[in-house]
Amino acid sequence: MDVLLLPNLGLNIFFTLAFLFLATGGRPGLVQGVLIVLAFIGARNAGHAFNQWADRDLDAANPRTKDRPLVQGRLSSRAVLLLVAGNLAVFFVAAALLRPVLLLLALPAVAMVLGYSYTKRVTAWTTVILGAVESLVPAGVFLAVDGTLPPVAFLGIAALVAFGTAFEIVHSLQDVEADRRLGLRSIPVALGVRPAIWLQGAFLALALLFLALLGAWTLGPSLPYAAGILALAALALLEVRGLRTGRWSLPKAFRSHFLMGACFLVGVLATYGLPGARG
Repeated sequence: MDVLLLPNLGLNIFFTLAFLFLATGGRPGLVQGVLIVLAFIGARNAGHAFNQWADRDLDAANPRTKDRPLVQGRLSSRAVLLLVAGNLAVFFVAAALLRPVLLLLALPAVAMVLGYSYTKRVTAWTTVILGAVESLVPAGVFLAVDGTLPPVAFLGIAALVAFGTAFEIVHSLQDVEADRRLGLRSIPVALGVRPAIWLQGAFLALALLFLALLGAWTLGPSLPYAAGILALAALALLEVRGLRTGRWSLPKAFRSHFLMGACFLVGVLATYGLPGARG
């Protein structure tokens, strides 16, 4: 999403809402939910805009990103940094209104959200770091709801580390040649494209395992939740096979992760919304 002036919901809005329902037992408060979503949007927009500012010179040399507004001069560096500051303000205000103690935890979270932009210059494992950034979603939701991280929250954190890493491997596959030319590091550059696709499939399998365990712990037997996980698994299998055989384009694989997140959210919502769906 290159239109920086619009709210950048990104992939994890589905997971944000799903974990909100899981953390509250299907009964999120309206104000609480709005603040959590605002905090997510603020952090996500800030990270997205800062990444484009930090990578503006690299983006200019990459065919995929050379038309971004900052590179083309349609937005100035000052405007983008103001956008970062404004979205961080939204994030901090929302965190403070949810729980004042979250302000202390928000500082390392912001360091992760902004700092990852520089990691691909020094390590091939930026994708794993981005997975850790995306795992802030379940951690933040559970902390906002309970003020603590119950043991079940760590299954959500592990699932998002794995899912986010798989997602970012697909993203990095789009830039293999440009990264090599620019001297940047990534898993596909370090391992090769085919091993990276296999590794992406392994991370998706781990994410499915953790999400399945999360559902069993939180919900017990749930047909709608199981259906959502199975739909997610089917999409994951199709994606990995499509990438291995070359039948799926990288943008198509990239978009499939959004559908996976939507399947997870629908499974959670259906579990809480259908009579007799649990137990």
